[in-house]
Amino acid sequence: MTPGSGPGHLSLFGYDPIKYLIPRGALSAAGIDFPLQKSDVAARANFATIDDEGNITDRRAGRIPTELCAELAALLEEKVSIPDVKVFVKPERDHRAVVVFRGTDLSQNLHDTDPQEVGVPPLAPKPVSTDVKAKRAAEVVSAFLEQVREILKGKQPANMMLLRGFAHPPDIPGMNELYGIKCAAIAVYPMYRGLARLVGMEALDTGDKIEDEFETAVAHKGKYDYFFVHVKPTDSRGEDGDFDAKVAVIEEIDQAIPKLLEFAPDVLVVTGDHSTPARWAAHSWHPVPFILKSEYCRVDAVTEFSENACARGNMGRLPATALLSLMLANANRLAKFGA
Repeated sequence: MTPGSGPGHLSLFGYDPIKYLIPRGALSAAGIDFPLQKSDVAARANFATIDDEGNITDRRAGRIPTELCAELAALLEEKVSIPDVKVFVKPERDHRAVVVFRGTDLSQNLHDTDPQEVGVPPLAPKPVSTDVKAKRAAEVVSAFLEQVREILKGKQPANMMLLRGFAHPPDIPGMNELYGIKCAAIAVYPMYRGLARLVGMEALDTGDKIEDEFETAVAHKGKYDYFFVHVKPTDSRGEDGDFDAKVAVIEEIDQAIPKLLEFAPDVLVVTGDHSTPARWAAHSWHPVPFILKSEYCRVDAVTEFSENACARGNMGRLPATALLSLMLANANRLAKFGA
């Protein structure tokens, strides 16, 4: 399958993403520390650009700066009014925001309004099932988006919102509970920090640069058993279809890797949560390369890190959910099974 960022990362953390399906709205809300209540429905929002005919011309509104996102989110939160429902609109980062609907009898069972393509209008919010609460939620979201279109009319480039990943607060066991490890997350983008918090990691403060993130890991050596260090721009440049910019980000990571190696971890894994080919300009189903370094791993003949090279490695092709077990084994943290 082609995974979203949530399922992709959950797999890397050792969770079956089908069993623990966390919609994007809950991840985004956790990423900005929004205190979701049990009956809330949260959605991930993109500020977007539509033309005079109502068709989407840019799903990300030119990746507007976070400051403009915050300004528009505050405007919507102030102006939107729906009977018996409190609506929160909070900025996340760049063009991304979180919308939370707080009221009674609302369900998360809604289809996205983001068609994931340009040249077409946003989708109407529709219930996934015939459930009364889902129908009520669809009516509320429809009323919200009608007001959004009117409030943002004439604003460029962000004159509309696309919503996806409607979600109630999730219930998921932490990594410490499941694996007995104390975990930390080092990530710039709120959604990934939120996902890390949902599985029991502590999200550490860090700078915006890749080298800043690596330095944060080195500075906290010995305080945690497991570090998740996330680099976003490789994915963003792939989604933009910008091959050269993606190459430049990977080269920046290469230059910063020696800083991370000062950490001298028992186990180091470099991989991704999904493939985002610049030619495809979207997430894809392609296998993701990974490298595992430890004192105990068996070295193979591969001498470079690329998709084609890793396909010749002695680990073969594995489900992402197997990686955490491999890391624990190579850190000598697994007991022998049986007598």
